[in-house]
Amino acid sequence: MTVGKTPTKGVGRRRAVPWALLGLWVAVLALAGPFAAKLADVQHDRATDYLPSSADSTRVARIQDALPGGESTEMVIVYHRDGGLNADDRRVAAGQVEKIAAAHQLVGGAPEGIPSDDGTTLMYPVVSNEPGHDEKLRDALVEDVRGIARGQDGLSVEVGGTAALGTDAGKVYDSLGGPLLYTTVAVVALLLILIYRSPVLWLVPLVVAGIADLLSMGVAYGLNQAFGTTVTGQSSAVMTILVFGAGTDYALLLVSRYREELRRIERPYEAMVAALRGCGPAVLASSGTVAAGLLCLLAADLNSSRGMGPLGTVGVLCALIAMLTLLPAVLVLLGRRVFWPLVPAYGSEPAQRRSLFAAMGDSAGRRPLTVLATGAVLLGALALGTLNLPGPVKQEDSFVTEPEAVTAMGILARAYPERGTQPIDVITPADRVDGTLATIRDTRGVESAEKGRTGHGWAEISVIAKDTPQSAGETATIKSLRSRLKGSYVGGDSAEQIDLEDTNSRDTKIVVPLVLVSVLLILFVLLRSLVAPLVLVAAVVAVWGAALGIGGLAFGPVLGLEGTDPGLGLLSFVFLVALGVDYGIFLMHRMREESLAGAEPAAAALIALRSTGAVIASAGLVLAATFAVLMNMGLVQLVELGFVIAVGVLLDTFLVRTYLVTSASVALRRKMWWPGALSREPAPGAGPSEPTEPPRQPEQVGAP
Repeated sequence: MTVGKTPTKGVGRRRAVPWALLGLWVAVLALAGPFAAKLADVQHDRATDYLPSSADSTRVARIQDALPGGESTEMVIVYHRDGGLNADDRRVAAGQVEKIAAAHQLVGGAPEGIPSDDGTTLMYPVVSNEPGHDEKLRDALVEDVRGIARGQDGLSVEVGGTAALGTDAGKVYDSLGGPLLYTTVAVVALLLILIYRSPVLWLVPLVVAGIADLLSMGVAYGLNQAFGTTVTGQSSAVMTILVFGAGTDYALLLVSRYREELRRIERPYEAMVAALRGCGPAVLASSGTVAAGLLCLLAADLNSSRGMGPLGTVGVLCALIAMLTLLPAVLVLLGRRVFWPLVPAYGSEPAQRRSLFAAMGDSAGRRPLTVLATGAVLLGALALGTLNLPGPVKQEDSFVTEPEAVTAMGILARAYPERGTQPIDVITPADRVDGTLATIRDTRGVESAEKGRTGHGWAEISVIAKDTPQSAGETATIKSLRSRLKGSYVGGDSAEQIDLEDTNSRDTKIVVPLVLVSVLLILFVLLRSLVAPLVLVAAVVAVWGAALGIGGLAFGPVLGLEGTDPGLGLLSFVFLVALGVDYGIFLMHRMREESLAGAEPAAAALIALRSTGAVIASAGLVLAATFAVLMNMGLVQLVELGFVIAVGVLLDTFLVRTYLVTSASVALRRKMWWPGALSREPAPGAGPSEPTEPPRQPEQVGAP
């Protein structure tokens, strides 16, 4: 009787587990949904939100917040006529500024206009403490000023300055959420339709990825509330990209293995269990490696980089959990019909055809050393393009489409080449303000310095440099002020950019070694080898250098970008090393499986490439396409990051992973697994040197 009951219990379990998982996910989403909607409320994108609390610029901003009136909102209203301003233009300008002063609390009342030497431009510096540090009130003030200051009859009026630039940047960040999500979903949907060639199957992993994205947003909000994790527009955008990119990759691997098992196992539930056992360890290991690499960003001083580590990790882990629980449950409940019209029938064999990756493997197997040398030379040549990377991006060049604040900065730079148009903020102890003023005015490169607010033991001094904003001359002036003003702090927009560059440089020196060490340690344990991990890491570092080099060749000449984001090198390194090793694990895991099954190492490498090449290529295309979505966003830092990572993933997928790692495995043979058990020759009679039966071949889904 016991034997008779076993099938009934098995059927009950097969039905109960998927439905239980679905119910659990409904409960999780009900809890996470309200928190996910609040993530945008805790997103901040001021430069001082990115900087560490120890930076001079951050200290200046924090003290300014505490001064009477709170944080200053600084704008510049620029009136300009190409042929020269006339009397009517000046009268209109004065009237509009008076109206602004009457409507808002301006520091010092209505300001006096500062004419340019060529008579084409009139500049009105406007300062208000009305919004304090409330960004929404700041944006409302900027828009109200823009509504009053309007041009007419050929007179152009632009509102620029720190506050206006912040408002325009906020508009770009606010616009990222919807377009980024919609574009990512559209790109992933198109690729899945092409890969699966099914009217239904593509929708399942896409919906699951969307659910994982919602969960990640809720968890990210929880991290912010519990630990103060910094949330920026860049980090939340990258989190979404990772959820869809990495999540779809895991789905591709699972679905490919599930399709394979459905041909061997009759019931979908048992086939899914076998698929999870087969590819689950590799997926878990690869996601763990990505998470470990991203968490190394916690050692960064820059708030934005340090916050991106946990948010990126949240994205990867939420995608992993969804793809290993919700996706299998949905696929099992839908049964074989989800693959229609290419339904894998029980007992059938996949169509055998010679794939592109079989041809690649054969070429790598015939001349492994030649392929290795050629690939190394090619990657090295591409890496030389880093010498052509443009210098650090300036504030006015950080937008793809020029907003009003940047237009105002351009007009000011042309009309007032002899002076700075952006204040440098100095905070000094109130009892030393006179001495500080004297030192500032005696500093080379300073045009003028005026005392501002005083309170809580501190005094504010506004400094105008002789050189234009973010020029070499102004940078030298700021550094000179910092070296001469002991006990005082020097901040402002240009100083913030200097602090960003310095902090990024420091972070790179610390985070890069941490990433390399953590990834290598995980690979040593996972692959039980010292050589294989070193080969994988060397390969992905070479990919990073080549991708940056291609960026250097494309940013200026092709994309028209005027500068390089200071954080590009560090962030692209972390993502390309973590994600590149991710694919290496998929290949090496299958290679190890084949070696343990009895294949000689060289044969195992070629078998692994043939059996996993198509699905890894599909995953690489999806991941590259999702990061390429960032190139459609309005900020240079996102365009450059998306470009370098997309190019790097493609190089890794189709050159390094296919040719170089496979060639290295063929050339090194058993030495690839040194000092593990696979590095030793089997004892005579211990087992076959080649598999006694052909290994199972997954269908070449998505092969180019």
